[in-house]
Amino acid sequence: QVQLVESGGGLVQAVDSLRLSCTTSRRTFPWDTMGWFRQAPGKEREFVAAIVWSDGTTYYANSMKGRFAIARDVAKNTEYLQKNSLKPEDTAVYYCAVRFGPYSDIALRYGTWGQGTQVTVSS
Repeated sequence: QVQLVESGGGLVQAVDSLRLSCTTSRRTFPWDTMGWFRQAPGKEREFVAAIVWSDGTTYYANSMKGRFAIARDVAKNTEYLQKNSLKPEDTAVYYCAVRFGPYSDIALRYGTWGQGTQVTVSS
């Protein structure tokens, strides 16, 4: 079973940038979609961004467009989430996930999840 390992979280100041990484334990197949979700205390898990492994097509939640960028490195089986102009409301646990199928922004459609990495943005 594939495992996902996230890294890159931490404590940052508002307007700072941060890059999260997620590496899979197996080769990622072209038909996979890899995504990022986040969950703040007391809130539901929400979609952040996703990338189609075959051609690099990207998708973003409307509130993340322009500040976040998702990318992949096929040779390293790794996806990245570059976050710029961070705000205190971006504080959450960020999860990467893989879906064996086409793009979706619904968490339940992703079958494998990483352990999560905490991002805290101070004002």
